[in-house]
Amino acid sequence: MGVMVDGVWRSDTWVRNNEGHFQRDPTTFRHQVVDEPGARFALTPGRYHLYVSHACPWAHRTLIARALLGLEDAIDVSVVHPHMLDDGWTFDKDFPGATGDRVSGLAFLRELYLQADSTYSGRVTVPVLWDREEETIVNNESREIIRMFSTVFRPLASQPVDLAPEALRSLIDERIDAIYEPVNNGVYRSGFATSQKAYQEALTELFDALGHWERHLSTHRYLAGDSFSEADICLFTTLLRFDPVYYGHFKCNLRHVYELPNLWNYLLEIYQMPGVAETCHIDHIKEHYYYSHDMINPTRVVPVGPLLDFLAEHDRERLPGQLARIS
Repeated sequence: MGVMVDGVWRSDTWVRNNEGHFQRDPTTFRHQVVDEPGARFALTPGRYHLYVSHACPWAHRTLIARALLGLEDAIDVSVVHPHMLDDGWTFDKDFPGATGDRVSGLAFLRELYLQADSTYSGRVTVPVLWDREEETIVNNESREIIRMFSTVFRPLASQPVDLAPEALRSLIDERIDAIYEPVNNGVYRSGFATSQKAYQEALTELFDALGHWERHLSTHRYLAGDSFSEADICLFTTLLRFDPVYYGHFKCNLRHVYELPNLWNYLLEIYQMPGVAETCHIDHIKEHYYYSHDMINPTRVVPVGPLLDFLAEHDRERLPGQLARIS
């Protein structure tokens, strides 16, 4: 993976401290779309474009929110190639489902960042919410993008659901905070650790957290109240990738998710919600991780398995709760 330094691309390695701990850089573009006349980033149908990777769990969050809300006609999408090598994310189209850049025909995602800021320094990541009108990046923080989709963009939704009920937002934010470091980022902290101590610390925190949520989901259908919410999207995208990639590739191998019955059935329920399965691309996920991370998998051989049945029956109806639709 590379990095931009004062507008110049430089091949680089993942950032770690001197004890071998993986460190994730914060996102940079944090503007907000608002439904107010005269605002710089005003809510306008067709104005905004979403850049994603099907492999990336952070980008996947935005695709799920977009699908559940029915925002496909309001926000179109470009999908990068699953390989992320010395040039970072590219718009090559020689892999099924990679679309190329549908806005400007660029070759590399980093060129998009340079359009937004010619002196940009930092990582070049997905998702990116792009403004066609000003030709700039509005936001590249997945959590903030899905909140905008859930709230500001809701008037453009064809099947509006409430992914962030106002009465539950503080709890939803609390849950997202709680799963971020030990689970969402914890799998990366395990996989990219370069010391035994750093790896074992991250792995212990990861499985302690998974154990906590396994117990929580034994008596609660979702993470925050009885309504499916943004918090569940944020956990789901990590759980989906766990057995195909994180268990083996990132050495998160104390237990599979399918060995944790409440988390597994929870995963199945979300996967089977209308529109969600279409956002899940296991081929991109496995190709990206196993092929791109040659420092972990130098042969770049992509495994065929595991065989997982995401359409198996689940037991979540035994608990109260629902995907809250807005009439």
